[in-house]
Amino acid sequence: MDSDPTSEVPPTAPALAASGSLFDQGQQAAGSAPHVLLVDDDEVNLLLTSIALGERGFVVATAASGKQALALLHRSSPDIVVLDALMPDMDGFETCRRVRDLPGMEAVPILMLTGLDDDASIARAYEAGATDFYVKATQWSLLSGRLHYMLRASRTRIELERSKSKLARAQDLARMGSFEWHRAQMGRLSMSQEAARVLGLDVDKAVTIRKLMRMVPSEARRVLLRQLHGALRRSSILATDVALVLLDGRQRIIHIEAEPEFNEHGQGAGYSGIVQDVTDRRVAEDKIRQLANFDALTGLPNRRQLIWRAERALEQARRMQHQCALLLIDLDRFKIINDTLGHGAGDELLVEVGRRLRACVRHSDQVMDGAVESLGQRFHRALEAVGRLGGDEFVALLPEVQDEADAQRVAQRVLDALREPIFVGGQECFVTASVGMALFPRDGNSVVDLLRNSDVAMYSAKAQGKNVAAVYSPQLAGRGREKLELETALHKAIERNEIVLHYQPKIDVHGAKMAGAEALMRWQRGDTLVPPGDFIPLAEETGLIVPLSEWALREAARQARVWQEHFGFAESIAVNMPSRLFERTDLVDRIHGAVTAVNVPHRMIQLEITESNLMKELRNVIPSLHRLNEIGVEISIDDFGTGYSSLAYLTTLPISELKIDRSFVRDLGITPQSAAVVTAIIALARSLGLRVVAEGVETLRQMEVLHRLGCGVMQGFLFSRALPSEELLRWLDQTALPSKSPWMAVARGSELEQARSARAASRRAH
Repeated sequence: MDSDPTSEVPPTAPALAASGSLFDQGQQAAGSAPHVLLVDDDEVNLLLTSIALGERGFVVATAASGKQALALLHRSSPDIVVLDALMPDMDGFETCRRVRDLPGMEAVPILMLTGLDDDASIARAYEAGATDFYVKATQWSLLSGRLHYMLRASRTRIELERSKSKLARAQDLARMGSFEWHRAQMGRLSMSQEAARVLGLDVDKAVTIRKLMRMVPSEARRVLLRQLHGALRRSSILATDVALVLLDGRQRIIHIEAEPEFNEHGQGAGYSGIVQDVTDRRVAEDKIRQLANFDALTGLPNRRQLIWRAERALEQARRMQHQCALLLIDLDRFKIINDTLGHGAGDELLVEVGRRLRACVRHSDQVMDGAVESLGQRFHRALEAVGRLGGDEFVALLPEVQDEADAQRVAQRVLDALREPIFVGGQECFVTASVGMALFPRDGNSVVDLLRNSDVAMYSAKAQGKNVAAVYSPQLAGRGREKLELETALHKAIERNEIVLHYQPKIDVHGAKMAGAEALMRWQRGDTLVPPGDFIPLAEETGLIVPLSEWALREAARQARVWQEHFGFAESIAVNMPSRLFERTDLVDRIHGAVTAVNVPHRMIQLEITESNLMKELRNVIPSLHRLNEIGVEISIDDFGTGYSSLAYLTTLPISELKIDRSFVRDLGITPQSAAVVTAIIALARSLGLRVVAEGVETLRQMEVLHRLGCGVMQGFLFSRALPSEELLRWLDQTALPSKSPWMAVARGSELEQARSARAASRRAH
């Protein structure tokens, strides 16, 4: 052998290479020719072995000594190393040890070739770090097979290591780790590093069940011990969430899930499982649950939660043959206080009323689906609560009463609690309530019936002078007769032309001009102007809304023509449409006929449909919406954000405008939540290319915030109430010019402030 680090590859072995460059690519992928470093001081044996391996698909580099092999390995790495055990100067055992010390060679397979088959040599080879040994022979196929086997095993081990690393990373990201417990270990646990990290423990120190139990608060420890003993006794799966106080004082919620393991006799031998820190998830779930089931202002159960509780209470009442009661509580003077002292004071009042009402019953807050039955056979008693239906209406649910007198006693406690003065907005106020009561099963067999009848009783209490409680009775249903009389009068109102349209302008606050108008129906019943809230619901219930809406379409088109001739009106008049009208196959023809009869463009009539009505009948109204869009009639979504709907319809339906509901506008400048919702709606509309209109604007503060957020078109009492067409013309003459618009100073002041902020930000950036 010469002094070159690698021997010369004979021309009879073209598959061989004799340079360290063989290993520049590192380990080979499965299916490519594996690279072998062959180390032997016997030149003949080195040549024969390299030729044999080359003929069998290996790329072979050779070294005649351990020092030459180490020099090669400093530059590159083969897929496998074959070492002769007996070599001068540095034998194969020492060479193997030094190879293992090289960076990147810790896991490369090493096959030790030896002419010795004694146990001592074999043991010495393994101690030096060899992967396997092979007794020298001329059976090259066996050697080749052994090398292929070692390479497959090496690839498998590498994949396992990678998988283990990925699993550890995934567990770390998921804040998860594994553990094992065996009966033979008594109270000790075997725990992965990730599990120890989740529990805030040192994995090098012994972890015992007793140590973990000390981290569980005492009130929850007994429950957890019962679960553990029950799972051990039945050899069942354990899955539970546990609140822990870690050694560093952090409070976390840990999910534990473990499965039993059995010995060869089928007996429980222990458990293996995982622990996961689910604190963030539980906090998010609790927040979502709170938002979905509880009123954001008072913290009381909301309508959804109340109905759920009431339905469960009625189910149990049917099963156990007892009565339950609903008390509808409506504040008597809330509107006066709200209008006089402002919405902030009104909110303070509602919070205090909620606190007092909560004290009048055995109120239970956290009763959720799936947990209530765990309270035992009389679980329905935990459903008792006071909730807020909305506005100034509250409901008390009494899931078990002996008789009507029980409900009356609670109602009297409510009245007494509310008679005490309440301090809001720095002022002492008095607020009373009217309470209506309905009992199951006497006054209704469903939650809807009980709510309706308690509402009837509540209005009876108001009719008696307020600040009293009334129990529902069939005699109170006489209001139905009044409703029938009103329905008859409404039929005649159409015949007598008593229905009129009033118009509320939509204002472009930047230009101080009218950007359109909304047509609102009014009932001129003799000398009384009946507001739409008193007859529109009845019209919808009886079906009269269809002829009323058709008349409104024709009248709005006629008025658009009059305004066009009078002052060049070129905007649109919005007409509220019930969803049932969109189901009519002749709707497009009727609208086309209404606008062509007075010779105005289709775009001057805009149809408004509330979001809740749209989603209720979405499948039925889609065809009509598209046909209307084709002829140029625009569609506006009214009360946007108040319906239980999916936003997907905004991208699929031909919608041109969104109207921000007044409930979001009301608290602008008071609560950051309202501004956040309005900002989201404006951004959504802008990204979809839709116009956005804010309704219910009553104060300059609301207008200023809306203008700053990017909403330029508004309507509300700040600008004008809904007016007859003649009065609207006079209003236009008085306010159309920017110099005469009282809101322009605020709008332009907001623009100047935005410009100053932009210039200041620009100067800071430079």
